[in-house]
Amino acid sequence: MTQTKPPLAILLAAPRGFCAGVDRAIQIVEESLEKWGPPVFVRHEIVHNQHVVSRLEALGAVFVETLDACPDDRPVIFSAHGVPKAVPAKASARQMTYVDATCPLVSKVHVEAERHYRDGCEIVLIGHYGHPEVIGTMGQIPDGRMHLVETVEDAEAFVPQDPTRLALVTQTTLSVDDTADIVAVLNRRFPDIRAPHKEDICYATTNRQDVVKVMAPRCDLFLVIGAETSSNSKRLVEVAERGGTPAAHLVASAEAIDWGWFDGVQTLGLTAGASAPEDLVQGVIAACRARFEIRVDPVTTTEETVTFKLPRILVST
Repeated sequence: MTQTKPPLAILLAAPRGFCAGVDRAIQIVEESLEKWGPPVFVRHEIVHNQHVVSRLEALGAVFVETLDACPDDRPVIFSAHGVPKAVPAKASARQMTYVDATCPLVSKVHVEAERHYRDGCEIVLIGHYGHPEVIGTMGQIPDGRMHLVETVEDAEAFVPQDPTRLALVTQTTLSVDDTADIVAVLNRRFPDIRAPHKEDICYATTNRQDVVKVMAPRCDLFLVIGAETSSNSKRLVEVAERGGTPAAHLVASAEAIDWGWFDGVQTLGLTAGASAPEDLVQGVIAACRARFEIRVDPVTTTEETVTFKLPRILVST
């Protein structure tokens, strides 16, 4: 007698997964391997996802943490998170061929920070300590002119040299709501603080959080596919929890799922962080299908059409 599988509704988020900056960064590694042949060195993980990194390693990419680990005679790629100014300067001094895969929306923050510094402002950076994007952004201007603020408490405690000469930038992958709370404190304490002309938190981070907010009240369990090192993926878990889902978990792939989480679950919310490939999403759906009688309902809040050009060094003849 065939045992009937229990029913499970899967609400599938859209947009989810790769953003334009991640697409571009991966393509940069692939095109570099095509142009120069392996090995091509990549300073830091090109994006924060081990599945992506492993696939590129199999093609001939070598991932290292410092420029010192790269030979002078092979190309090096800087990751999508951005690097301090000193890194390309050192590569130039060594006459290395390098390709900058920094997401253009991160580069926009770098340009803003430099402009504020030239205007004589002290800069507040809202972000997470130790994240590669924060390290790269702080490395755009001299030490001591940019101050990291991580929480509302940090914003309350911050003491500038001159409250009338302050500017604000943010990491691109933050919680929209948490950041708004911190900005509100800074605006209250320092009414003259210069804010970004356009929101620094990137469109992809905002879009992925928005659809999770819509889905969360309808879900008994939420799974976010992404890496532990992925800031935007971690924020999605927090958004689901705050939105009313009783339990939310970050999983690297279907293999990381604890099926005990599904006890009593009728509706699963499913999304993927901006550096997680779609095949991992389909892998989770397939694993669910093996255990449940599933129905997949897409939940779409916006369509993404953003694309970014490749660096000139890869498209020139």
